[in-house]
Amino acid sequence: MSDMVLDNLSKQYVLKAGFFKQLSGKAGVVSAVDQVSFQMEEGEIVGLVGESGCGKTTLGKMLLKIEDITSGKAYIDGTDIAAVRGRKNILEFRKKVQMIFQDPYDSLDPKFTIREIVAEPLKSLKICQSAEEIHKRVEDTLRLVELTPVELYADRYPHQLSGGQRQRVAIARALVSNPEFIIADEPVSMLDVSLRAGVLNLLQKLNRERGIGVLLITHDLATARFLCNRIVVMYLGRFVEITDPSSLVEDAVHPYTQLLISSAPDLFADTSNRIKVEGEAASAVAPPQGCRFYPRCPYTRDICTREVPQLTEIKPRHFVACHKTSPDFIKAEAAR
Repeated sequence: MSDMVLDNLSKQYVLKAGFFKQLSGKAGVVSAVDQVSFQMEEGEIVGLVGESGCGKTTLGKMLLKIEDITSGKAYIDGTDIAAVRGRKNILEFRKKVQMIFQDPYDSLDPKFTIREIVAEPLKSLKICQSAEEIHKRVEDTLRLVELTPVELYADRYPHQLSGGQRQRVAIARALVSNPEFIIADEPVSMLDVSLRAGVLNLLQKLNRERGIGVLLITHDLATARFLCNRIVVMYLGRFVEITDPSSLVEDAVHPYTQLLISSAPDLFADTSNRIKVEGEAASAVAPPQGCRFYPRCPYTRDICTREVPQLTEIKPRHFVACHKTSPDFIKAEAAR
């Protein structure tokens, strides 16, 4: 089992610019992930939720060393990710940490059979020494993800499988190296509703039986509530709320979290009191000073435009980065 620690972790991208802009240092910078901190416990399933473009997938790729860390620290099972260098050390690290990518249509090589796809990590990471050992490990893993009978699937190609079966192949490829930590990037977003429960139950079973830590990246609050032990809400590169799934809907504090909940489709809900948001999302190239959500927030006050709110524990295991939770803000509001 592995834990994860993030300490002021950031990722910036320098935008393409002309020679003179680069020379003068005026080239634009995108802060995809901006000084996020969090501690994930061993064997925990944590959901990372937020709008598209908020930095969720970038964070996942940093944890897998697909993207380099700009500043700050990230540890998995005590290993400093930034300090893992050299092909040999990176391959050793990826035995412990694997990723389930969002789209099985793109992430599975159409020229490989299912057996070859699942066997590829064993060969590239040099985990198994013999063809017989690889064969056994692949078949055991396909059974684990419930692609049975194995002989019915192993020699097929991805285009010969359904969407749910392809996603199970993607999960099998991530599991075949016996990792301790999995980053699941929107693992059910490409599936019909009828297939989602099966894949989510499989991830839950693997976590329960093997103690594998899972970081679930998703925009779907219902999926996060079903699967996760804790939920982290991300907006424009920063964490704005961390809470338990059981209290997410009733006790959400940050206006952005409330907006996400209010925006969730519900055929039977009264929509007359939904939160109305004006304005557009800020740009990651030139984010607002202070709170990044203030241009869209119905509760904005002067302090929100000047000072960055810090994650504060307002009650056990519930953290919020919003000025309206501070004593000074509450006192000022009472005096209005």
